[in-house]
Amino acid sequence: MAYPTAPRIARGPHQWLALIVGVVYLLVGAAGFAVTGLDGFMEHDDTQTLLGFAINPLHNIVHVVIGILGISLWAWSGSARLFGWLLLLGYGAAFAYGLFAVDNPGINYLNINEADNWLHLGSAVIGLLIAVWPHRRRVVEQPGTSEALPRDVR
Repeated sequence: MAYPTAPRIARGPHQWLALIVGVVYLLVGAAGFAVTGLDGFMEHDDTQTLLGFAINPLHNIVHVVIGILGISLWAWSGSARLFGWLLLLGYGAAFAYGLFAVDNPGINYLNINEADNWLHLGSAVIGLLIAVWPHRRRVVEQPGTSEALPRDVR
């Protein structure tokens, strides 16, 4: 007995990239809590690092939220692009903030170091890629329309 299958939704590369970014940030946020716990919520402490990136609990929460957004928004093309724009704006702002905060512990609430700053810039660029990835071109041939005609007749 054959069972009919539902049509599969074709996912674009930008959607898969949004999912990957979301999963990575969620895992990084969770691993960050293993390093920092919940102590020193907004503390600037150069000894709290994960793979060379400075973190604190507030920084970890930001990563978890971004991860959840990526995982939540990847499934539809438009929402994946929205996630891309959010990454671009959020991490672009984090990069700009980090330019001042890295050497100023008085305003460095996210415990950003130089490595974080470059990662934020890279994340902003990935967000731009997700946001502006070209749409797939789909031609649906329908009987009686010009799409059904040979190209030389149209």
